[in-house]
Amino acid sequence: MSRGFVKEGDQEEVPMLTPRAYLPAGVENFVTSTGMQALKDEREALLQERKQYEGVDNNDARVNNNYLTAKLQQLEERIRTARVLDYDPQRQKDVAFGAVIQYQNLNNGQTAEYRIVGVDEANIMQGKISFISPLSKVLMNKRVGDVVTFQTPQGEMRMEILSIR
Repeated sequence: MSRGFVKEGDQEEVPMLTPRAYLPAGVENFVTSTGMQALKDEREALLQERKQYEGVDNNDARVNNNYLTAKLQQLEERIRTARVLDYDPQRQKDVAFGAVIQYQNLNNGQTAEYRIVGVDEANIMQGKISFISPLSKVLMNKRVGDVVTFQTPQGEMRMEILSIR
């Protein structure tokens, strides 16, 4: 049937999705075991949310169901491509994926701690930075006592690695 014979109110909206955290093409999707569980929990929550629209036949329900289905498709792709990689305790001499790094900012004397995690797990407010972030790239393979320099918008920051766990 021609779209000219469909009432304007009957047309379904195309769901607009916020993209998931950026993962460059060709970069392996590393996640911690905690991160993988969070992805699975997110999937379960979306499936439960989608159930409330089953059997409901109105435009809002269809739009919401389409939106949730599209979100699930994005999430399923992340889960499918995820490679669980946790920090190896035997490797505590150098910074690697999954490690918690405590460092001192030599510019101001403050200490901070970050864990290097997958892109979907990253949350700076929780002290979790993505393994593809510039800071993670500077810290990778460094050891306790190493001093690294990191360029920030405010200028150059020098950091000394205090501990790795």
